[in-house]
Amino acid sequence: MAAERRRLRVEIQGAVQGVGFRPYIYRLATELGLAGWVRNDPQGVFIEVEGPPHALARFLERLPREAPPRARIHNLHVLPLDPAGYAGFEIRHSEGEGEKTALILPDIATCPRCLSEILDPADRRYRYPFTNCTDCGPRWTIVEALPYDRPHTTMRRFRMCPDCQGEYENPLDRRFHAQPNACPRCGPTLAFYAREPSADSDGEDHPDFPLQVGEYRRIARGDAALRRAAAALRAGQIVAVKGLGGFHLMVDARNEEAIARLRARKPRRDKPFALMARDLDQVRAMCETSPEIEALLAGPEAPIVLLPRRPGAPVASNVAPGNPYLGVMLPYTPLHHLLLRELDFPVVATSGNLTDEPICTDEREAFQRLARVADAFLIHNRPIARHADDSVMVWMREEPRILRRARGFAPLPILLSRPLPTLLAVGGHLKNTIALSVGRQIFLSPHIGDLDTVEALRTFERMIVDFLRLYEAEPVAIAHDLHPDYASTIWAQRAAAGDLPLPVRLPAPLPLLPIQHHHAHLAACLADHGVEGPALGVTWDGTGYGPDGTIWGGEFLWGDASGFRRVASLRPFSLPGGDAAVHEPRRVAFALLWEMAGEAAMEWEDLPPVRALRPAERQALARMMARGLNAPRTSSMGRLFDAVAAMLDLHQQVSFEGQAAMALEFLADPAERRAYPLPLVENPGGEPAWILDWRPLLEAIREDLRRGVEREKIAARFHRALVEAIVAVARAVGETRVALTGGCFQNRYLTEEAARRLEEEGFTVLLHRQVPPNDGGISLGQVLIAAARLEGAFHKLEDSDLSQTGGV
Repeated sequence: MAAERRRLRVEIQGAVQGVGFRPYIYRLATELGLAGWVRNDPQGVFIEVEGPPHALARFLERLPREAPPRARIHNLHVLPLDPAGYAGFEIRHSEGEGEKTALILPDIATCPRCLSEILDPADRRYRYPFTNCTDCGPRWTIVEALPYDRPHTTMRRFRMCPDCQGEYENPLDRRFHAQPNACPRCGPTLAFYAREPSADSDGEDHPDFPLQVGEYRRIARGDAALRRAAAALRAGQIVAVKGLGGFHLMVDARNEEAIARLRARKPRRDKPFALMARDLDQVRAMCETSPEIEALLAGPEAPIVLLPRRPGAPVASNVAPGNPYLGVMLPYTPLHHLLLRELDFPVVATSGNLTDEPICTDEREAFQRLARVADAFLIHNRPIARHADDSVMVWMREEPRILRRARGFAPLPILLSRPLPTLLAVGGHLKNTIALSVGRQIFLSPHIGDLDTVEALRTFERMIVDFLRLYEAEPVAIAHDLHPDYASTIWAQRAAAGDLPLPVRLPAPLPLLPIQHHHAHLAACLADHGVEGPALGVTWDGTGYGPDGTIWGGEFLWGDASGFRRVASLRPFSLPGGDAAVHEPRRVAFALLWEMAGEAAMEWEDLPPVRALRPAERQALARMMARGLNAPRTSSMGRLFDAVAAMLDLHQQVSFEGQAAMALEFLADPAERRAYPLPLVENPGGEPAWILDWRPLLEAIREDLRRGVEREKIAARFHRALVEAIVAVARAVGETRVALTGGCFQNRYLTEEAARRLEEEGFTVLLHRQVPPNDGGISLGQVLIAAARLEGAFHKLEDSDLSQTGGV
C-alpha cells in the first residue's frame, strides 16, 4: 500500500524577500524529502509542499525556527489541499500580480563572509567594493518595484558573468537570487575625480565616467580610484564619497584645519559631525563602550551611536565642539571597509549635502551641488533609487533608542494588531518622515529632513510617490499637521485638491485630516509599544501648533489615538520676533524676565541675556510684547531650555536646533540633588486644568546667579525641577501609564531621571524604541489618529470624560 501523502499551501508575509528565504525553503524541503515549489509574489513567499504527514509536520515546525537571520515572519497561513503528485522540489519564478504587501528590506551591512572574501587575495572578489550576498548588501536603495527581483532593481543594467550567474541560479549557494550579485568582471566600478588640472587622466573612455566634469578631472578607475581617494584623505582633502544611499563628505577626523574648511564650505558652524572608524579598536580609542554597544555598532543595521568621548580621544576638537559625545559608526559596505583599511585614522563622514538640503544620490547632481565643498570625488556607477541617511541611536536605560530612523531600519513597518484604512501621512516640517498604512502595516519612510529648501521638497514628494508606487496604494485620505504654514501641510492641501502634477493617481478631491502635533507624538509613542487605551503623554518639544492658535510645546495630554484632553501645560509666554527667537535664546530669556518683572527687567544687566541686547533692542522687544505684535504666545518647553541656557551664558544665539538645550544638558552636575521650584497651580475653569508656573523657577535661577552658585549646579537644579514637575502632574492626573515623547526627551539626563522617579512612584513609563521621540515619529502618529477618526472610534473616549478630541 502506498504511503499516505498530503499537500499544504503555505503563505508567508513579512521580511522574507531578499534574505535567502526561497533557497532556505528549498534546502529544508529537500532535506525532509518533500516535493513542491516556492516562489516570491507581491505579498511575500508562496509555497506548495507535498509529502508524508510526519515530514510536513516537521517542515512547519522547523520553518519559522530556522529561518534566515534577516527574515521576519509576520504571518504564516497554512491550507491543506489534495495531493498534486509533485515529483521534486523547485524554485519558481516570481509573480507580479496582486496587492503589494511584501516587505522591502532595509540595506544590510556587510556580513562577515563577504568581508572575508574581499580581504582574501585568493578570492575572485578580492578588494571588490560591491560584494554582497543574501545576508547583506543594498535592498531599499536599489529596488524600484515589487516583487524584489533583479529586473526591478537598479542592478538590471549589469549583466552577470557566467560565474555570478551560476551562483545566482544555484539554490545551495548563498548568492542564490542575491539581486545585487556582481564581481569585478561584470558589476559596478569606481572612479576618482579631483581638481588636479596638471594630472594625467587614465585616458580611457567610459560611458559612465567622462574624462572631465566641470573643474574635476577623472584621475583613476577601479581599485586605483579607491587608493587615490585614501591618499587625498591623508593629504587633508575633503572627499565626496558615493556610498549606499547617497554621498558622504569625508575628511581626516584628526585634522582640525581640514574640518574647519569643511565647516566653512558646507556650511555647518557648530553642529557635531559623525565619524566612521575602521574597527572597534578605533572606536574604543575614542569612546567609552560596552559589549552591548559594540554589538549594536557591528550589527546588520550599523547605525551611528552617540558615545561618551574619552579624554584625549585622537580626534580634532572641532569634530563635535563642546559636546562630550561622539557620533560613531563602523564601515557598513565593502567600499567603506576597503577605504578605511587604507587609512590608519577615523574619518568625518557627514551627509553629502549643503546644510538644510537632502543628501546627494546622483553623481551628476553631486558634482554641481558639492562643487564648492569637495576637493575630490570617489564615485561609482550603481544607480541609487532613493536616498538613505545613516540612522542615529543612543544607549539609554540599558536599551538602544533611535533618534533618526533611516538606513538599516526603514522602511520596515510598524506592525499593528488589526488592519487600517489605506492612509498617507505627510509628517511635520522638521525631521520629516512620511508614513503609509497598508493593511496591518504602517510603512515609515527613512528620515527626509527639514522641508526648508526646494531640494528637500523634491525629495519629500519623491518619497511619497515611491511609497504609493511600490505598494500600488491608493489612500482614502491624507493626514497632515495642524500647522497651516508647514510645507507638508501645503503639499497635502494641493495634492488633495488635485493641483499637483504627480506621476501617480490620487483620487480628487481627497479628504484631508489635520492632526494636532503633540497628539501625534503621543499616538506614536503608544504605537511604538503596541499599547491601546489612554496614557498621560508628557509631550515636550520646541514648536507645535495648538488648536487655540498658540504655539504649544510643554504639554501634558491624556488620551490615545482616539482623542485627548490637555490636562496641564507650561505657563505661556511671548516669543518676540517669532521665528527669530528660536535662533536667539537671549530673546526668549528677556521675554520671560520681562513677563516676570516688567520694565524693571530692562535694567538687569548683570544677567547675560539682558547684557547681550543693546538698550534699543530691549526697548523694541518690550514694545512687541506689550502690543502683542510679532510676539506669538507659546508654552514651549524647548524655548524654556533656551532661556535658561542664555541666562547661564551658554548660548545667546544658536546655529542649529537644540544647540542651547544640549549645552544645558551637558553642563548639569549629576551629583546635584536639589530641584528648583516649578509649582503646579490650578487653572480654575480653564483649559488646561493645571499650569506649571515657571516664574518661581526663573527667580530662583536669578538669585543663584547673583550668589555666584556654580553653573553646573544651576543646570542640574533646572533639570530636576522638570523631573519633579512631571511626577507632580502624573500624581494629579492619576493615570498609571506615562509616555515621555517629543524632542526634549532626546535629553538623556531629563529622560533617565524622569523615568526613574516615575517608576519610584509606581508609574509605568513608555519611552520610544522603534521610532524617534522627535518629529521623525510624527507621521506614524498621524496615521493612527486619522484611522481612529475615519472609523469613528474617537467617540469612545468621550465616555471616559475626555472633553477634547484634538480641537479640529
